[in-house]
Amino acid sequence: MKLKSLLLRYYPPGIMLEYEKHGELKTKSIDLLDLGPSTDVSALVEEIQKAEPLLTASRTEQVKLLIQRLQEKLGQNSNHTFYLFKVLKAHILPLTNVALNKSGSCFITGSYDRTCKLWDTASGEELNTLEGHRNVVYAIAFNNPYGDKIATGSFDKTCKLWSVETGKCYHTFRGHTAEIVCLSFNPQSTLVATGSMDTTAKLWDIQNGEEVYTLRGHPAEIISLSFNTSGDRIITGSFDHTVVVWDADTGRKVNILIGHCAEISSASFNWDCSLILTGSMDKTCMLWDATNGKCVATLTGHDDEILDSCFDYTGKLIATASADGTARIFSAATRKCIAKLEGHEGEISKISFNPQGNRLLTGSSDKTARIWDAQTGQCLQVLEGHTDEIFSCAFNYKGNIVITGSKDNTCRIWR
Repeated sequence: MKLKSLLLRYYPPGIMLEYEKHGELKTKSIDLLDLGPSTDVSALVEEIQKAEPLLTASRTEQVKLLIQRLQEKLGQNSNHTFYLFKVLKAHILPLTNVALNKSGSCFITGSYDRTCKLWDTASGEELNTLEGHRNVVYAIAFNNPYGDKIATGSFDKTCKLWSVETGKCYHTFRGHTAEIVCLSFNPQSTLVATGSMDTTAKLWDIQNGEEVYTLRGHPAEIISLSFNTSGDRIITGSFDHTVVVWDADTGRKVNILIGHCAEISSASFNWDCSLILTGSMDKTCMLWDATNGKCVATLTGHDDEILDSCFDYTGKLIATASADGTARIFSAATRKCIAKLEGHEGEISKISFNPQGNRLLTGSSDKTARIWDAQTGQCLQVLEGHTDEIFSCAFNYKGNIVITGSKDNTCRIWR
């Protein structure tokens, strides 16, 4: 094995190694999730080198410099104020979803008008319209981190795979017998998973367009799914009150997470794949051990349904958003509530951390999005101007651009 190059990954902090093995170029990452401004860099490098034979003594200074650069980046506070840059009259009918590529250079919108549109974030110009679905385009995603393909899932029961560059449709995946309402690429961008109201999820091969597996077992509709960061597990959340963990390589069921007493609204892994977070209409979120499927904590406090939940990039913090108009921040380690986010006058349907993990973004039926301090829960900014509820909002990878999508048929770019 021969080390070719070292690359930095800012969010979450880590170092990527590119190396050659039997003439083939491979990559592996060293996660530095606990890195902070006060970490002893020399001691950390020593520890890393003990565990990673590719990092020989000759690389010591280089690794030190990389970690110091990461430390500097972590020490920079993003006290960014967002201003409205552009209002996009995106579609002739309401939008369903908004998604950014990893760098944030472009984003996509899905709509009831049966199309998906690709937009340039810097200029607000429309780059492409993806046409071909015969019903609502509901679920959309880029194959991040690559960002050269888009998947669209529709109420017409099909999923389509498109080229970002040309707008050409590579494949139409057929096989579901009801609406497709969620989808996700695996991190390696070799598979796309689709979840449907027909109670199944399917894995599709991106290269040949063939179905790889059908994941059967839920007695009710699947409304959320996601891969873990290594791509070997996928979870599906259902109206049947359960989440199922599947082996993505074999299509077999690994665990069923049973404990919620109402529909699942969200389900996701933390970065190191050790925990699963589930949100439910039963007003609680649950934390599960991803290996054995046992519940390790129930996060309570909301007075109404949980509509969204997420981890920050490092997996240290958890955010929950509720129909009660509040959001909460919990520590993943102590499972205690750190802050309560109050100020919205309607239900909060979307919540996400910025990549640095020090800001939160919420979108609400009160027609506003808000930026919050993730440590104190203080509202730092209200993004106003939409004339109907905001159902989708997201930061870009740098955390200096926000996209909001509303039922008023417009998208807004804030920077």
